[in-house]
Amino acid sequence: MHVSEFDYTLPNELVAQHPPARRDASRLLHLAADGRLRDLRFTDLPGLLGPGDAVVLNDTRVIKARLAGRKSSGGAVEIFVERVTGPREALALIRASHPPKPGSEVFVGSIAAKVVARHRDLYELKFSKDLEPVLERHGEVPLPPYITHAPKAEDAERYQTVYAARPGAVAAPTAGLHFDLALLEKIRQRDVAVEKITLHVGAGTFQPVRVEEVEKHKMHKERYAIPPDAFERISGRKVLAVGTTTLRALETMALTKRPEGETDLFVYPGFEFKVVNRLLTNFHLPKSTLLMLACAFGGRERVLNAYHHAVQNKYRFFSYGDAMLIERG
Repeated sequence: MHVSEFDYTLPNELVAQHPPARRDASRLLHLAADGRLRDLRFTDLPGLLGPGDAVVLNDTRVIKARLAGRKSSGGAVEIFVERVTGPREALALIRASHPPKPGSEVFVGSIAAKVVARHRDLYELKFSKDLEPVLERHGEVPLPPYITHAPKAEDAERYQTVYAARPGAVAAPTAGLHFDLALLEKIRQRDVAVEKITLHVGAGTFQPVRVEEVEKHKMHKERYAIPPDAFERISGRKVLAVGTTTLRALETMALTKRPEGETDLFVYPGFEFKVVNRLLTNFHLPKSTLLMLACAFGGRERVLNAYHHAVQNKYRFFSYGDAMLIERG
């Protein structure tokens, strides 16, 4: 299977640069199990759910992972914290004119970060002060590279779900950005089980697929945790996963029987789903692993046909864009 099989043409003006005025004001493209498409509003979602259904949310919270720093020589560096591993420790991507060597230091203000080691693209850093307040004071919201404006106060609020609770992600689980508390309450009133799990989205979600054969791609690892009682409560129900991260965590637990740990599960056409029946997701980049997952779930031709429909009807794409509900055939 070739990466080129997951390509489509997207006009730049359809890449959403800002969120809608209201969280629930986005559009919803419904791809039914029989392949039919319906143009809906996101506020129509509760009416598609009913007793016996389950909605599973990813409650990870985005940290201010992007830090502007400098070398001891004065040269500028950008530190992108991929994972906090301890009170003062982190794995990070570093952008600099010359890669820093193990044993050297980079600085964020007066705070030193020693380069302990390098693991491929990631640097192991040890900060001279506790990392949480450093990120809060000096960090920026890590907006995706296709959003071209600098982070604003609006982004600090809107690039975060209303139910975000567990800090650790460096990218938002964007399918959840459409929900406000009132809409979640409408879903609960329909006797739908609403459960929360955690998968901390890593920087690898933005990394392009650099091989031509899909099967040769290796996914980045991300931490997840699923309360065992939550997994039991959704058992036997029609499960709607809110986002690709939620789906990957649930299907990982079904495969491994481990309620927490790391997952590098790569879902592409041919994958056998064991838990999830419906997927709520945003529109994804061409040739991306996220689009491959959507195609695995809904069928490659049907999903790409839906994307063509979305382009023709000027849906808004990517993190701040509109949503798609895919029913598994």
